[in-house]
Amino acid sequence: MESNVDNLLTIQRAQPAPPCTVVIFGASGDLAKRKLIPSLYNLVACGEGMMPAKSAVVGFARREMSIADFRKSAHDWTTRFSRLKVDETCWANFADSLDYLSGLDRPDSFAKLKVKLEAIEKARGIPPNRVYYMAIPPEAIPESVQRLSEAGLIYKPDAPHFSRVVVEKPIGHDLPSALEVNRVLVKYLDESQIFRIDHYLGKETVQNLLALRFSNSIFERLWGNRNVDHVQITVAEEEGVGSRAMYYDHSGALRDMVQNHILQVLCMLTLEAPVSLNSAAIRDAKLNVLRSLRPITPKEARANTVRARYSAGVDADGKPVAGYMDEEGIAKNSRIETFVALKTYIDNWRWSGVPFFIRTGKRMKRRASSIYVQFKDVPQILFNRGSKVPANGLMIRIQPDEGFSFDVMTKRPGLDLVLQPVRMNLSYNAAFGAGASPEGYERLLLDVMDGDHTLFISAQFVEKSWEFVQGILDSWSDGANVPIVEYPANSWGPKEADELIGTAGRVWHEP
Repeated sequence: MESNVDNLLTIQRAQPAPPCTVVIFGASGDLAKRKLIPSLYNLVACGEGMMPAKSAVVGFARREMSIADFRKSAHDWTTRFSRLKVDETCWANFADSLDYLSGLDRPDSFAKLKVKLEAIEKARGIPPNRVYYMAIPPEAIPESVQRLSEAGLIYKPDAPHFSRVVVEKPIGHDLPSALEVNRVLVKYLDESQIFRIDHYLGKETVQNLLALRFSNSIFERLWGNRNVDHVQITVAEEEGVGSRAMYYDHSGALRDMVQNHILQVLCMLTLEAPVSLNSAAIRDAKLNVLRSLRPITPKEARANTVRARYSAGVDADGKPVAGYMDEEGIAKNSRIETFVALKTYIDNWRWSGVPFFIRTGKRMKRRASSIYVQFKDVPQILFNRGSKVPANGLMIRIQPDEGFSFDVMTKRPGLDLVLQPVRMNLSYNAAFGAGASPEGYERLLLDVMDGDHTLFISAQFVEKSWEFVQGILDSWSDGANVPIVEYPANSWGPKEADELIGTAGRVWHEP
């Protein structure tokens, strides 16, 4: 499928944001290494000057490190993890903007941060606009925000310059803790200054859901219970828990994936047309989906949810891998799941009666995130009288091969009337070139600098999503109600997940 470059329609062109200083809390951690520093470099190196001119990046962490060592480490991280090859001339300019301050955990560290920021802004000739990125454990965020405020590092929302705080998921461990995190945030910050980030919303395919639906009348008119039989959302990870064992064994798949990433995708897929493309309108439309999401009660949990964890087996290369309970750092009495499957409904006018099947897990057959929309069968007349004609299906691939495909029936060439499924396919890489899609963090970081909340999560969304998930967690608190089952590594999950969708007369579609 080719794109028509002569018929481009630009709705909103990204412009460089105002100059600012980005302070990365936890700058020596995994998130900064793999995502934040490479993404900031890419915003400079993309050739479009999207990184605000003269802006600075300050690493702020507990670890002792010189500025020179931080810059060298940042170069190593970017070389390894950036989607773009490092251009040394461009890197030299970017490295000049990097600075570092150690002692995040010390009593005087925030006072020192204020002095450093003022010195950097004076030296670079930029206004005191600041972005504070909390790449630190969730439990450390409330204290850090409080200390920022006490050090005079947070402006009032109507000040001539901005101060913005980026908060990573998970926001809370359950509904009560999420409410407490939001309470602390709004105590020291205005809601306009808070950016709750979910990098899934920065992915091109997730953003394209709005364009696919509302700029193509063919899809929007089919979108709902009159034509859709059911929807499947799959987020499969090939790797195990790895170095995240300590975090994961207190979280699990339901908290780690369903409460944030998957519910975000579900809302983008099913929302009603927002009144405009501004952030408030899109946030309201997503929130209305959560308000319509049918709760899963304890009585329904066994029939509508599956919880499982992977057992020992082999990976995709045939190498032996340990089961979850034998991974380093996992508690011997762990009750945490690495796989979740569930069936739910959206009880509104458009989607009433359409089942939504969700599954996510680690150590699955391969890495793949996708949405599969299966349309209703054609009537049992004409072609569908003698043998069943496969239903049309729309596959939206979020990763790794971003794009979408549509399965339709056609006549096979020849003298006989034989039907055959044909796939109409769009691959982002094929249509627009490999590497054309920016990383999710690149888009989201730029939006923070620009003050655009469209792709960020509101406090209400956090709370409503936790309400839905909390009902499932409560149902699972009694291990006998929904027991943890096992599935072999390098599979698509346990047989119970197949039974879950099978009792509804459907089967999982391989992503």
